[in-house]
Amino acid sequence: MTKPPAPRRHLPTSPFKAPVVPPVKQFGLGDRVSHDQYGLGRIIGVEDGIAMLVDFGSRHARIVSPYTGMNKL
Repeated sequence: MTKPPAPRRHLPTSPFKAPVVPPVKQFGLGDRVSHDQYGLGRIIGVEDGIAMLVDFGSRHARIVSPYTGMNKL
């Protein structure tokens, strides 16, 4: 298993702006969510900081961090 590469550090003397890291979305067990691909669902399992198991009615899906496309209702 390989590690993801470390993010590049921003040098204070750089003429470019520092990259903005979006905050990690927080979800809890039982939260209602909406997903761009799967639709409406409810969180049925939590792997802290790694993934969420979501019940979308017709299927269960494991959505990994950073949970792109998933929003809390």
